[in-house]
Amino acid sequence: MPLEDRYGLPLSTASDQAASAYREGVDLMLAGWTGTAEALERAIAADPDFALAHVARARVHAFYQQGDLARSKAALARELAARRGSERERSHVETLALAIEGRGPDAIAAMSGHIESWPRDAVVLSLPLGAFGLFAFSGTADHDRARHELCERVAHHYGEDWWFLTMSGWAMTENGDVARGRAVTERGFDLRRANAHAAHAVLHAMFEDGSIEDADRLVEAWIPTYDRAGILHGHILWHQALGALERDDAARALDIYADVLQPSATQAPPLNVVTDGASLLWRLSAYGHTVPKALWAEADAAAQKLFPKSSLPFADVHMALFAAATQNRQALAARLAVIEQRLADGKLPAGPVVPAVCRALAAFADEDYTTCVRELAPVLADVVRLGGSHAQRELIEDTFLVALMRSGELPRARKLLDARLHRRPSLRDTRWQAAMA
Repeated sequence: MPLEDRYGLPLSTASDQAASAYREGVDLMLAGWTGTAEALERAIAADPDFALAHVARARVHAFYQQGDLARSKAALARELAARRGSERERSHVETLALAIEGRGPDAIAAMSGHIESWPRDAVVLSLPLGAFGLFAFSGTADHDRARHELCERVAHHYGEDWWFLTMSGWAMTENGDVARGRAVTERGFDLRRANAHAAHAVLHAMFEDGSIEDADRLVEAWIPTYDRAGILHGHILWHQALGALERDDAARALDIYADVLQPSATQAPPLNVVTDGASLLWRLSAYGHTVPKALWAEADAAAQKLFPKSSLPFADVHMALFAAATQNRQALAARLAVIEQRLADGKLPAGPVVPAVCRALAAFADEDYTTCVRELAPVLADVVRLGGSHAQRELIEDTFLVALMRSGELPRARKLLDARLHRRPSLRDTRWQAAMA
């Protein structure tokens, strides 16, 4: 009888040890838990010809922007799957390899075909899901809906699986069905508490329904169980810092930044290092709190090493935050030139929203709030095309709101605040509304 993964799919290995370590590694990866790489390395050591273990290890390398290692392991997995893998395994490896190589549209097409044939291949299904998944970074405006519809289409294949409940619940939340999304995600979290993606997804639902105190208690109770080396450790505390800012507690937010988010403290993947740090410091400043220049300088220096060239629009926008905040006009101009050339060449799927946001952030930092408003107003509806989550993208809307208030456009600011407060309660929005009364 062939060995199987946790979802009942056959594995092309005769080693019980390799199969067991692979199952463990996949579960840890799907939970965002520490020990993933080590478990996959044990699977490879037990069976060096086990293609799925190699490509899963390649994916972990990709999380940490270790491009050369990720691509070389994916290439080896392709060779091994061609020699010994089943049809499902060859398709699995090819789909992950395309994603690792940055071939987003090809990977999405391969994923769609693969899931039609093997809907319970959770590793492949995970590719388009999440705030940094293939759908989020596709440049499309409907990726929240696409993610939700995909989960709905395959839900009957998963039942009460802890991983699937986590991801489908998060997809519901991001697509606007917050109450149902929170309930589904909490169900998944209850089934496996050692699941950082579930904790993260619940925090997103709490952000969307205004449950700031619940979110703070969740982090305080749960985070001691999660190693600081965990892939989402810093980001989960970033959510707690957002809650502190809701309460106007800048000191608490800065303490969290110093503890887990600043470059000298974080163990997060590069994209989180840049986006969590930049967005928190920018929010602090935009909300009227003092951010020491040394914090911006240190974070900017680290970011420039991690993302020296234009790449993902989501990363580019956060690099623009650094350039604007540190008044590095030369760096911003150079990055903008590349972005605008990619747009002109038809190679920027997210479209004109990317350079417009970058220009608006520079104007905001220069206290030219009228220009900031003029740049952002036409593209606000397209900010979703940058990717990430709603909580992350709200930074752009907050910048627009503050620019409206500081440029004296109070009726427009009130209208936007009213719309936001009808969607969810917000202590910060209520303070802003009162200040304009």
